[in-house]
Amino acid sequence: MQKLIKTVTLSVALSLVGGCSYLGVYKRDLTQGNLVTQDMVAELQPGMSREQVKYVMGSPLLEAPFDADQWDYLFRLDEAYGGVDQRRVTLTFANDRLVNITTEGDLSGDIDLTAPDGPGPTPEGVGPEDNLMTPQPSPEEIEEGAP
Repeated sequence: MQKLIKTVTLSVALSLVGGCSYLGVYKRDLTQGNLVTQDMVAELQPGMSREQVKYVMGSPLLEAPFDADQWDYLFRLDEAYGGVDQRRVTLTFANDRLVNITTEGDLSGDIDLTAPDGPGPTPEGVGPEDNLMTPQPSPEEIEEGAP
């Protein structure tokens, strides 16, 4: 009976300690929305058409459902081991022309979106298998190089 109690106690203790991790959980930065910078907003001028605004800013993340004359560009960066950076640009149109620009958050700060070195998922287009394909010469290049 005493051996059973020791076994059960040891099992419970190992189960509780096994749930703890000293290495921590891998976290990654989470980006959402349209990246908005001060340079992009500086290019906007009142009187620009919607197409010109799309060329500078890209497609809006949100178009107001009841007011098609308002576009919202939102960006949120939740750093894995840091804070949260939020930016918002609201553009208002009248007669398909830009009339008002409203900004929230610090647009002047640079945001580093490069993947950190070390363990974790590899971004697409960076792995060793991406270098296996070599470009094939065109038929014109083959004919020029032929003796």
